[in-house]
Amino acid sequence: MRRREGDGCPVAGALQLIGDKWTMLVVRDLALGPKRTTELIAALHPISSRTLVGRLRDMERDALIERRDLGGSPPHVEYALTERGRLLLPFLEALRKLGESLDCNECEDRKERLGEYCDACPRNHTEPQPQRKTPAPRRERDDSIVLL
Repeated sequence: MRRREGDGCPVAGALQLIGDKWTMLVVRDLALGPKRTTELIAALHPISSRTLVGRLRDMERDALIERRDLGGSPPHVEYALTERGRLLLPFLEALRKLGESLDCNECEDRKERLGEYCDACPRNHTEPQPQRKTPAPRRERDDSIVLL
């Protein structure tokens, strides 16, 4: 994402840092711990691998996440929130509550449709978790993009 020079307003600066909806959804999915690129793609469907990799690079440059190269063959890379990235968690919770207040979407609708709440949803901690569905395998062409 291209960044403009700020006007000195903290609100404008924070909005520039957050960027777009994918940033906060990545934060949501990393809130409970590190994830591999393929796990993020599956959780953030319909994001393209190109868009995800771009957002991850922006977030790493902004010190919101860290990329951990764990080596191996095939390469094993994980992303985790930094302390700076964790500062976004109260904002994420406020967005969830706002979405509920405005009747944007309902957690119960998601559970009915997908069989589970979002990983970061507080409702996950009040009842036993259902078995996670295994995501459909990605086409090999997409995997080559992700592993760059």
